[in-house]
Amino acid sequence: MKIVAMIPARLGSKRVPKKNLRMLGDKPLIAYVTETAKASGVFDEVYINSEADVFGKIADEYGVSFYKRPSSLAADQTNNDQFLTDFCENVDADIVIQILPTSPFLTVEEITAFVQKMKDESLETLVSVVDHQIAAVYQGNEVNFSKNEPHISSQDMVPVSSYATVLMGYQTATFLKNIKEYGFAYHGGNSKVAYFPIKGFSTVDIDNEEDFELAEAVLLYVENKGKTLPKYYQENNVEFSEAEADVPSILKLDGIQHSNFENENKMLSNIQDIINSMDSSESWCYRVVNSESNSATLISQLPGEGNRRHYHPDWNEWWYIVDGQWQWDIEDESLVVSKGDMVFIEKNKWHKITAIGDKPAIRLAVSRGDVVHVYK
Repeated sequence: MKIVAMIPARLGSKRVPKKNLRMLGDKPLIAYVTETAKASGVFDEVYINSEADVFGKIADEYGVSFYKRPSSLAADQTNNDQFLTDFCENVDADIVIQILPTSPFLTVEEITAFVQKMKDESLETLVSVVDHQIAAVYQGNEVNFSKNEPHISSQDMVPVSSYATVLMGYQTATFLKNIKEYGFAYHGGNSKVAYFPIKGFSTVDIDNEEDFELAEAVLLYVENKGKTLPKYYQENNVEFSEAEADVPSILKLDGIQHSNFENENKMLSNIQDIINSMDSSESWCYRVVNSESNSATLISQLPGEGNRRHYHPDWNEWWYIVDGQWQWDIEDESLVVSKGDMVFIEKNKWHKITAIGDKPAIRLAVSRGDVVHVYK
């Protein structure tokens, strides 16, 4: 099965002139999804599809292919079905994944999961969407709530979804069949259709000047994440606290000398093999799992080492003690935990852990990669 990525890029743009060539940071907008698509490793080929030769030069620069569409398919009135039909009729592919260059913060993980879902479920059409977990109204009618029921908190409400369109997947044969039978195929027509939610900064879609300004602000935040820390007002009106949410920065400030975040989310990992591969003469961490729902990180520290006293305002976490001993200070209580123990910490409780004994202490910390840590 040949899977091809296609990045459509028209030179003309009314609301943001030449937006695909406009610089975002130190590279043109189109470069972001081009690099991400290539880095995902799930495509047999990655194409930039445009009528303008300048995008061919960009394709060469970033190591992808270029498909030059007819200039007649670059007009304002040209729709997605038309230029995608042209591409599918002229490029050999069983599946085409269309990736819009106007969503520069799309991640490798999302592209990989999108393609995997399409393959695993034998889908003919897959559409990216954004879930909104809030009361929604369409043409004056309630969608996911009733006016004749009590208010439901947003976290308990059934979400509604809107098209994101940054990722659209099609089985080529089915797409062309729908075009022939119905004259359109964008929404899937008579095919097996499913929807794929995207989250966070990946939902930033540049359509106008304000969107571009937002993207510039997001890029600045991403590049400086962990360097500028938010502060929280304390109830006693005496002191402020600092909050951190970037795990690599947190562990570095906790004194971890060696960190491995490159081998996470393997289908099978052996904890003892990981421990044996690490240098026991220094502190280290090895993240085993890192998903949108949870994370699991092995942390080894030498006697006397530990983390800084902190709490989590919105997250309960737990640890499994793999080896050695730790002294745990939770609020005003201290306890010693050893190999085989499991410790649970409720949110909003101050805690600190210190390795003790005569050998490295190792724990498996189960949390999530973006959990806020608050420090005095």
